Amino acid sequence: MKGIMQSLSILLVMIFTISTINAQNTSRNFSNQGRDWYVSKNTGSGQLGTKERPAKDLGNIIHHLKPNDRIHIAEGIYMSKGKRGADEINVPVQIYGGYDTTFSIRDPWDAHKTIFTGVNEYMKLTDPRIYIRTDQQRESNGQKSTGSVIVVDGIIIDNGPRNRYHKNKNLAIRRKASPKSQQNPSPESGGIVIVGSHYTNINVRNCVVMNTAPTEGAISVRVFAGGKGVIENNFTINNTGYGIHARTGYVGSDERKIPQFTIRRNTSLFTWKHDAIASYGGDAMAFDQNLYATVENNVFGYGHMGGLYNKGAKLTMMNNLFTGNSKYDYREVNDKMAVADIVDEAMHLAPESDGNQGLLIQIAVAERWAEIYAGRQEISRAAVDAAVTVPNTGANQLRSIFGLNLQGGAVAMDAEIFLPLITVEEALPAGLYPWNGMGCNIPKQKTE
Repeated sequence: MKGIMQSLSILLVMIFTISTINAQNTSRNFSNQGRDWYVSKNTGSGQLGTKERPAKDLGNIIHHLKPNDRIHIAEGIYMSKGKRGADEINVPVQIYGGYDTTFSIRDPWDAHKTIFTGVNEYMKLTDPRIYIRTDQQRESNGQKSTGSVIVVDGIIIDNGPRNRYHKNKNLAIRRKASPKSQQNPSPESGGIVIVGSHYTNINVRNCVVMNTAPTEGAISVRVFAGGKGVIENNFTINNTGYGIHARTGYVGSDERKIPQFTIRRNTSLFTWKHDAIASYGGDAMAFDQNLYATVENNVFGYGHMGGLYNKGAKLTMMNNLFTGNSKYDYREVNDKMAVADIVDEAMHLAPESDGNQGLLIQIAVAERWAEIYAGRQEISRAAVDAAVTVPNTGANQLRSIFGLNLQGGAVAMDAEIFLPLITVEEALPAGLYPWNGMGCNIPKQKTE
């Protein structure tokens, strides 16, 4: 019976995947049927990439990948080919992580974590950890290839080992290289960055991205004309820029071609500004203009600027939770709003938007990291506070969010603190369960 259920699960996923492809707009190059590849850090060797003889790392087989290939990746820590710490793929593929070594069970946030990371060594790559870009692919007649589907599912991105930290104390990142100590700069790039072709559907789900230091999104999905994006059940924690960034590559006015997003059940926590004195970045989620999006049952928490930054997208927002954001919960251009004012004051929000709320919640990160975060000292804090429209949470209120003992005075730290390293084990407990149905949930064990 178990085998039958597993086979049924595989069939249902394949049917869903095929149904999401806009067949009439899929060009010949992207109509390839594709094959299944298998990767296992612990049992892999060579480049056959079969279930019986899996490859050792995704980076080792990228040059073999064809449109619509499906890559299944077992538990383990992956650093890419030559420990370069970045994988770039230029054809539409589907990536599924979180398998056991037999590829029969998936449990990506618990028993069988697939962790993509790297090392900080001078002259290593600083590109996005997973970068899928298909918008430059062309057919034999020179026209750009279109259509197909891109999926990233069940991958944990941890850029901590790729970052450069001040005095190697893991408390504050540095964005410049140090040739003297043979250290790279902290990568100024996201964890999962996807740029699709026209009419390409993109799905990012069940992923974790942490310790990245981009200007834009830790998870960044750019959809072009006629395409759709689904960003579902992901967890971003301790990143700069935007936790999740929904982007558009379409500049026209044809309503039928404007990219459409569905963004639901994600949790985005502790998103930092670009640097300690920057006036940009620091939002849990951001949207480009010229796209439509349904945004529901997400948690936007502790953005150093705000919760959601809308640059002109037409949004329908339902049942989202905002908590602990510094300057605003919602922003449109220069209009900054608390969550209670969104439905009254927002210009780009659908009238049926409802159920969004502000609530202080307890976040189950490890006490070690919570102590560091609660004790950080921000540069030019007085200047930052002068522009605040939503009151900051007091020091003891912040400590209560983490379940820490209250203190009568401020916690002092000797070192500068900016994007301090959080480990996978310390971060994951904060993303395993939703709050009143809002936010991500640990993916159920299943097969693909």
